[in-house]
Amino acid sequence: MAAVLGALTLVAGCGSGGGDSGSDKGRRADGARVTIRVPGDAPTISDAVSLAQPGDLVLVAPGVYHESVKIDTARITLRGESRAKVVIDGRLRQPNGVVVAAPGVAVENLTVRHNTQNGVLVTGSAAAVAGLPGSGGYDTGDEPVSFLKSFLVSHVTATRNGLYGIYAFSAQNGVIEHSYTSGAADSGIYVGQCKPCRIVVRDNVSELNAVGYEGTNAGGDMYVVGNRLVGNRVGLTTNSDHQEKLLPQRDAVVAGNLITDNQQTRTPEQADGGWGIGIGVDGGSDNQFIRNRITGNTNAGLVITATADLTADRNRITDNTFTANGVDVGWTFPTATRGQGNCLRGNALRTTVPAGLADTASCPVPANAPTPSGSWARPTAPAGIPFTDVATPGPQPELPRATTTGATVVPNVPALPDIAGIALPSPSLLAAGARVQTS
Repeated sequence: MAAVLGALTLVAGCGSGGGDSGSDKGRRADGARVTIRVPGDAPTISDAVSLAQPGDLVLVAPGVYHESVKIDTARITLRGESRAKVVIDGRLRQPNGVVVAAPGVAVENLTVRHNTQNGVLVTGSAAAVAGLPGSGGYDTGDEPVSFLKSFLVSHVTATRNGLYGIYAFSAQNGVIEHSYTSGAADSGIYVGQCKPCRIVVRDNVSELNAVGYEGTNAGGDMYVVGNRLVGNRVGLTTNSDHQEKLLPQRDAVVAGNLITDNQQTRTPEQADGGWGIGIGVDGGSDNQFIRNRITGNTNAGLVITATADLTADRNRITDNTFTANGVDVGWTFPTATRGQGNCLRGNALRTTVPAGLADTASCPVPANAPTPSGSWARPTAPAGIPFTDVATPGPQPELPRATTTGATVVPNVPALPDIAGIALPSPSLLAAGARVQTS
């Protein structure tokens, strides 16, 4: 190793702020950070990661790399020189493309594809890292939740993966940004089992997935803002699920997103058959849906329902624009879990179920006010296609100065958005990087 390290590029700079856990064993005596180049300094990405120490940059040259990369050293940056030409390809033989299991790690400017489960997995859960067969890595045991603290996924393309494109599970204090996901047989972007999350999902394109974004048992400073969730089977869901800990889901902000035309036939079929829905809330409470543009979803723009044993309470739907949906807002509940305190204000609405919600459930309402419920005829979901057959992504923006900038410093806690400053998006939001255009 000494001979290899002697050839590496030294990078000046101070220590990063990626958290105080993770090993610093073997830290170079002078504290220098280095750039480890693949394949120049190490033949594979995994070899380079094994050499890296906290604060180092692993910089990967163009090529197709048939490996699964696990990062369990804190504060490493894994970056491709070219987003489209640095490809980690699982060949449908491995569960994950990149697994982040240490704090302060940044994954940037590369493509991950053809993994049986996840493109990029960020987690503090040993079960999720193990990728238990059939579980998706869910944390179903009795052990306390173990969080990974601080992460960044930026300018990543995750396509044609068998479960999730970018998956943050049992993780906190992170950002998923400027990324593109397609062909996920479950969700393009998924955040699960965090409370408080302190996670920001922003400025991403998620299309041609079963679901564009899913947040399960995820809340508390949880922001989904400024994303293009267009051309999936379902645009966005926020829900409670007994397969994960930290029930119930509550307290997420969904603001400034374009959520349109989510009834694409050339997509993987979702297990529960969701189809033609912009936003779905299932057993989630205390969420805010603010200034989203929700259009052209053939079933419904926004649906609130409940699980058999968990209500959906005090969700606020304010200042959104709804057009050309089958139903703009629909509330439909089991009798036992009707929900309370859900309300709307300032939305552009054409139809609601039950009718007249803009008047009868106008915010503010008492927190214990029963939520009305109704039903409507729903379109039949067509059969999906294998995730491996989803269309290839088009060109995506490169990380600026990818080859000339040192390692990325990931903050201990990300800057959280100012909700008041989030505007209603235009119909062309992030259209340059999308295959599916709005109708």
